[in-house]
Amino acid sequence: QPQLVESGGGLVQPGGSLRLTCAASGFTLAHYPIGWFRQAPGKEREGVSCFSTGDGSTHYADSVKGRFTISRDNAKNTVYLQMTSLKPEDTAVYYCAADGPLSCSNYVPAWAYWGQGTQVTVSS
Repeated sequence: QPQLVESGGGLVQPGGSLRLTCAASGFTLAHYPIGWFRQAPGKEREGVSCFSTGDGSTHYADSVKGRFTISRDNAKNTVYLQMTSLKPEDTAVYYCAADGPLSCSNYVPAWAYWGQGTQVTVSS
């Protein structure tokens, strides 16, 4: 059974950094597009970053460009999201997802597998 488990969330002050981890089991992450999404209270889930297996490209939402970096360790079957210069508006539950469109579409129903999420709170 494919499974994704996120970790690394927490409380951080504005300007701080966190690294989120998404560990996969039951399938090989390197074979699928991998995305990070987030959902703030009262808002829709939105795409943050994505690895496309089609051309190996990475994608970022405009709101996180230059601050967040997605990376992967295929040997560990794990994907990371390094977040720097965090802002209060980055506060959300962060989810990783796998087996989505090669285009890295942010259309949530198009992604097959989801983790349970990890809370990130940016506050002083």
